[in-house]
Amino acid sequence: MRSHFWNRSAALMAMTAMAACGGGGGSSEGAADEGGEAAPAAAAVDPATVGTISGMANFTGMVPTMAPIDMATEADCAAGYGDAGPMAQNVLVSDGGLANVFVYLSEGVSGGPAPSGAAMLDQVNCRYTPHVLGVQSGQDIEITNSDNLLHNINATPTENRGFNISQPRAGITSTQRFAVSEVMVPVRCDVHGWMQAYIGVVDHPYFAVTGANGSYSIANVPAGDYTLTAWHEEFGTMTASVTVAAGGTAEASFDYSAEMSGAEVPMGEALVLEHGTNRIRVERAQQ
Repeated sequence: MRSHFWNRSAALMAMTAMAACGGGGGSSEGAADEGGEAAPAAAAVDPATVGTISGMANFTGMVPTMAPIDMATEADCAAGYGDAGPMAQNVLVSDGGLANVFVYLSEGVSGGPAPSGAAMLDQVNCRYTPHVLGVQSGQDIEITNSDNLLHNINATPTENRGFNISQPRAGITSTQRFAVSEVMVPVRCDVHGWMQAYIGVVDHPYFAVTGANGSYSIANVPAGDYTLTAWHEEFGTMTASVTVAAGGTAEASFDYSAEMSGAEVPMGEALVLEHGTNRIRVERAQQ
């Protein structure tokens, strides 16, 4: 396996953060593609020609202590975490496995099935769920507010059109999508500075996010040779070469360590729109 760290993206244009800022009283269509159309359907994949990629994101060394999140201003949200209280999610390790690693085919892919169904991003107890989400370009992303209080969803991509929408009460769902591949799109809440999520956008369905134990699996991959990339918000990116055989399972794991903390992560700086003043400032989301 070889590792490779990408440089951080350039700061975003101000117009990105200004896009589509407003309230929602129900479902709002905020298509992020210029023409308002989803990606075209590709030919169906023959099940006899595909295989599976699976593996682990391993972690060695001392696990960083996550900072507590002060939710004193939102008592209802804080109550959802019990006596332990809410903690940051940027490094979650369980039994030597690293969660929230976005794993995807970055080279060797030629097309793939069109998106099927919508991806879900929820806001529960003043935190985005999931913390890291993978979607296809053109795929609907249904963003829901499950908290009975105001949230503001501010997505600041570099390659796609951003959006900045408000959801003032529980039960509101807004639908967004991104037109082109981009890893990674940062998402934050302007109301609650600790809220952050990341959306990985690729133009095929061959991706996964590692679970709490660090494992992942990507199914229905056409037989062939590929480059697999793993992205983590704290440790940057790693790549591995993988060969998929029809009917087989290829193994590919990534080894992270505490010494890799602070690597350059491919992601633009967040542009924050200050409501009421319309001033814009560049600010990296708090980790």
